[in-house]
Amino acid sequence: MTDSTLRPIADIADPQWEAIAAIPIVDDGMPLHALSLAAPALRVHPIYHALGVSGAVPECWAREAVYRRLLMVARSLPEGLGLVVLDAWRPYVVQRHFYDTLLRMVETRYADLDESDLRAMTRAFVSPPSDQPECPSPHLTGGAVDVALCDDDGMLLEMGSAFDEARPASHTVHFEHHAHDATTRTYRDRRRALYHTMWDAGFANLPSEWWHYSYGDQMWAWYRRESRAVFGPSSPDTLEKRWQRSLGLGD
Repeated sequence: MTDSTLRPIADIADPQWEAIAAIPIVDDGMPLHALSLAAPALRVHPIYHALGVSGAVPECWAREAVYRRLLMVARSLPEGLGLVVLDAWRPYVVQRHFYDTLLRMVETRYADLDESDLRAMTRAFVSPPSDQPECPSPHLTGGAVDVALCDDDGMLLEMGSAFDEARPASHTVHFEHHAHDATTRTYRDRRRALYHTMWDAGFANLPSEWWHYSYGDQMWAWYRRESRAVFGPSSPDTLEKRWQRSLGLGD
């Protein structure tokens, strides 16, 4: 038993999206880095590409500050636990697909709810797609990451709900209130280890998803009480962009 598993996770306030969207962004210009280069300290499994999601990229890209903090987390977790990155920078087209798909399912399942409630339920698990400079989708910034825990052999550990599972058990603090046997206490302790190690490295957690953390985006700024976000919309470098820069053609 370690300190990070002994410390409960306090209830996390629900995000106030209007206030978050109003936080100014002053992008520091950090490029995206391929997280697979951090091996073997960090395990990377681009899950949406592996699942065949159209438009999903075969690499997990993140800003340098995120890259380095994830390495810090991987090296600070309790013995026997490893960090796996499942998703990071996400193209707009993929975000659009996820949001529209889940919204349609929620509308089908809860046909009696009004539009605002349906969209709120959807937003708890998928942010509305936006590539606007003043309020981009978190994953478009390169500051948001989806992570999980594994054992020394790289096997993903059970966390009490599957990654991307849209149900109450996915809320980060769920097992702080529903740990009634050895199995659920194990889920609780694993979430504690992940949460506290990520928080201590400077990340913020989306409370409806035990796997979603961010650094540098607007949600991070709101939870960490920063006056501004440092990451706006971004994208991996391309050969065309390098040629443009070398020829002085700008963007």
